[in-house]
Amino acid sequence: MIDAPQIFFGIPAFGGFLSAICLFFGWRAGKRQWLLNSLPTSKTTGVFIGVVELKGTAETERALTSYLARSQCVYYRWVVEEHWSRTVTETYTDSKGQSQTRTRTESGRTTVAQGGEEPPFYLKDDCGVIRVQPAGARIEPKTVFDQTCGQGDPLYYGRGPQGAVADSDHRRTFTEYAIPLHEPLYVMGQARERDDIVAAEIAADKRAPMFLISTRTEGQIAGGFQKTFWWLTVIGFICVAGSFLVRDMMSGVDPGSDLIFLILFSLLYFLIWFMGCGWILYNNLVEVRMRVRQSWANVDVQLKRRYELIPSLVNAVTGLKDYERNVQTELSMLRAQLSATPPGQPGLDYAGCLPKIKAVVEAYPELGSNGAFLNLQKQLSDTEDRIALARSYFNDVASFYNARIESLPDVYIALLAGMEAQTLMTADAFERAPVTVHLAS
Repeated sequence: MIDAPQIFFGIPAFGGFLSAICLFFGWRAGKRQWLLNSLPTSKTTGVFIGVVELKGTAETERALTSYLARSQCVYYRWVVEEHWSRTVTETYTDSKGQSQTRTRTESGRTTVAQGGEEPPFYLKDDCGVIRVQPAGARIEPKTVFDQTCGQGDPLYYGRGPQGAVADSDHRRTFTEYAIPLHEPLYVMGQARERDDIVAAEIAADKRAPMFLISTRTEGQIAGGFQKTFWWLTVIGFICVAGSFLVRDMMSGVDPGSDLIFLILFSLLYFLIWFMGCGWILYNNLVEVRMRVRQSWANVDVQLKRRYELIPSLVNAVTGLKDYERNVQTELSMLRAQLSATPPGQPGLDYAGCLPKIKAVVEAYPELGSNGAFLNLQKQLSDTEDRIALARSYFNDVASFYNARIESLPDVYIALLAGMEAQTLMTADAFERAPVTVHLAS
């Protein structure tokens, strides 16, 4: 039997525990929603290094054929479950201490076969394509096959195993999930540089806050997180308020006698909720600012890479006496830029020197046929493309960061934290290395 102190303190404490759980999972859903809203949608030609958000269609050079639906896709997963049921007899003790027996029926489903394929595929938008490595991602595919049948159906043994589980009802459910070819996709994940060409790809990374590949739209995904956030907030409040009402009902006390305590605990609940939301928004803004700083560091890294690359390339052309002066002059200009000039500060930028190198080749056709100089051109072109990609990505994340700290409610947090707008860079035009793929029709 429960005594009065247990009722008086235990029920509100249990209600507070449940509300804390609701707050935790509500905040987690809200954090994911704000993460989706904190990333600008990039084009495939503007992706460099870091967390990115992309929208396009699923494409591949060699389309897969799904196991059950036999449809063309870029990813699929299938499962076969067998139904079973059994009657169980059990012994129990009733309220009078008498030993009794009863029977009940148990039923369920057991997975008897499963499989699938998840090779790399391409995301295509109106600007180009980018490779996606789906391994390790949270994938939200479409259900392309869902059928339950008995032994008489050719599907039962044709796509399922020959044996049977214990207590089988000889009914099986065949389900298949897939990303169909040309299906619109939403992708959020970590971008990295490919090993084969100067281009980016999306792949799993432990440092990334989320790696999501979904057939749902961004609005549907964010809306789901938002609904979870608000529903758990309301349920948490109900747990706080309801615990006092339940306690009063069980102890036979007038429900209005604890009104002051109910109001105080409700205010405390919303104060904690408000502080938690502010903490999440602040951390989200800090993450966006860190992405701006990381993207700026990427620019610096690529410039230092060029600084270290140029001396070795200079040696490859020093034997070309007739053209040495022109080539050395342009290479010296490139080498002089060891680090990037911060946006908004005076300084020279020699990113436009590559066209001058090409002009030297046009002026002296024999030079262009030399193998050493051809390699020099290729290395310089790839290097300048990397630099331009880094600048483009910096401008993307910096523009979004500037918009965030000027909008409500982020503007108040930015003012309290002393966050300032980031000056953008003026990037020169460049030619991205073409990603040559022959997509399936």
